[in-house]
This record gives sequence, C-alpha cells and structure tokens, in this order.
Amino acid sequence: MANGIAPTVAELAAMTTEERMAGLEHSEVRYFTSYDHHGIHEEMLKDEVRTRSYRDAIYQNKHIFKDKVVLDVGCGTGILSMFAAKAGAKHVIGVDMSSIIQKAKQIVERNGLTSKVTLLQGKMEEVEMPQHVMPDGKVDIIISEWMGYFLLYESMLDTVLYARDKYLRPQGKIFPDKATIYMAGIEDGEFKEDKIGFWDNVYGFDYSPMKQVALTEPLVDTVELKALVTDPCPVFTIDLNTVKTADLAFSEPFQLRCQRNDFIHAVIAWFDIEFGGCHKPIRFSTGPHAKYTHWKQTVFYVREVITVEENEVLQGFLSNKPNAKNKRDLDIKIDYELDTRDSTRKAAGSCEYRMC
Repeated sequence: MANGIAPTVAELAAMTTEERMAGLEHSEVRYFTSYDHHGIHEEMLKDEVRTRSYRDAIYQNKHIFKDKVVLDVGCGTGILSMFAAKAGAKHVIGVDMSSIIQKAKQIVERNGLTSKVTLLQGKMEEVEMPQHVMPDGKVDIIISEWMGYFLLYESMLDTVLYARDKYLRPQGKIFPDKATIYMAGIEDGEFKEDKIGFWDNVYGFDYSPMKQVALTEPLVDTVELKALVTDPCPVFTIDLNTVKTADLAFSEPFQLRCQRNDFIHAVIAWFDIEFGGCHKPIRFSTGPHAKYTHWKQTVFYVREVITVEENEVLQGFLSNKPNAKNKRDLDIKIDYELDTRDSTRKAAGSCEYRMC
C-alpha cells in the first residue's frame, strides 16, 4: 500500500490485522478495532428493536430481494447479509474492515450460505469487488446498519453514500433510506447536580474548571419519558437516496413547546429510522417513548436552569459538523432562547459540545 494502491482481496487475506491497520489514521484504527470485540456485536444483535426491524424489512419484502445482488456495508457478524440471502437474493456481498468478519465467514459457512454470501475484509472505499457477482459493477440493493449515537457520531454514513454513488444501480434501493433527528427539553436536576454540580466542591476543593469540561461532553443514557418537559420536535431529516456528505454539516431551527410548568436542565436528542423502500414502510424509534435500543438518547446539559411555563416555547438552532481533527467525532452547538413575556425568566444561551 506504500504506493497508494489499495490491496487486492488476496493481499488483504494474507495480511495480519496490524498490517491492515498500519495505513490508517489513529482515529480510524480506534474505530475499526472497537468492532473486533464480540461484546459490541452481542449488544447489537440483542437489540431487538434494531435487529427485528431489519429482519422484518427484508423478510416482508422478499419480492424486492428475489434474484437481486445486495451489498451489505459494514456487515459485522453477517446477520443482515444472511437475512438478505434467506429472502432470496441472488448474491450478497458483505464488506467490513474489522477482523470480526473472519468470525462472520465461519457463521455464514455454518449456516450453509457460503455459495450466496461473499464477505470481504477491507475499507469500502478500497476493497476490490467480485466482478463475477456484479459483472456490470453495480448492485440492486444496499443494506447497512450505519447509525451511531446522535445518529451521526462514529457513523458509517459517508461510507454508505460512497457505496451508493459508486455501486448502486439507478432506481436501486437502500435499506433503510430515511433518518430523522428529534429534540426535546427535559427536567433532570438531580442527575445534573450529580454530574455537573459535583465539581463545585470535591473534598473541600474547588474543581470548577472540570465543570466546564463536563458541560461540553454529551451524555448517552436512557431518559425516562416522564422527564420530558416539552413536546418532541423533528429537526433534521436525511434521505439516503439523495443526501450528500456535505449536507451532514448543518444548522437547523427547533421549537420545543412546553407541556407544563417546570424546569429544563438539558436538551435531549434521538433519531427515528424508516425503511421507505418496502411495500409497507417499516419504522423504529430510539426515543424515550419507545422500547429500549442500544443507541439510548443523547443528553446535552445547558449551563443555566431554564424556568418554563405551559405553552411557552424554547426555540433555537441545532448545529452539527464533523470535528476538523477526527471526522468521526462531532462538534455540536445548541443556541436557545425562551419565548416568554415574563422578564424575570428570560433565558438565552449558546452551548458547544464535542462527541468524541
């Protein structure tokens, strides 16, 4: 790879994991090697909302998959590839950089699907695709579980878009093909005090410089529905058929209407996913109103406590862009202002966060 030419499939197979990783930046190595461990795959497979939604989207649309060539981007242990093969796909090509793909090959063999599923280890942008499976260089369907926390943190979406632009046949389908980020305001005074206020007095010492750091770190956690003070608001929607990588750096308005008199200590975000290319669309949500998923929700604490009354609106902008030093990390900014006639409760601010 010293001359900049991507390794062939045969060369990749002969390389050790260390050799495959040698040409990657440290952040990329961290990302790919995190998927070497079985624990993360166990967590994802046990996420029934995630796995059953993909299964249903594929199995309930066998007429769409029948005799089609399917590309599974970031195939992991191969569960989506095997779903597609069982649904009648002519052939499935799974691609993953992580060494977990070696286990996936054993799993595919154990399940008698080796003749229908080809698994390749390498970066999607570099791997050599099997021409005997796709002689015209195109596939009919792309499947991928690309979503990360806050939808976009450490996600593979840019890789999916690369695969779409290079390999997807015109009028081809992407499973899933739509994602929407939602926001809401929550009351979370007790936990905020434990996480943020803790730094005011640590065994008699003022640790407030750490408080500023803590405020910039979003928390991924499960939020109870009763904590929501506002109605949810859809903020940013992605259509995978048309979105461009540049679109993932965005600044979008939000309006959060308050349901009751209460306090807002944080704003949370989650996402919904839709398989719109099905005969009957299939959707699932990662929000606090829905069944648990491993994505949970993302909590952004604000510096002040915002006192709100029923029907008042907390409005502002949610901004997001990849971090300049590590594109898989995110720089997130929330600008907010409370729309109230009570001058004693005026609230406005701008908070910046780093997901890393």
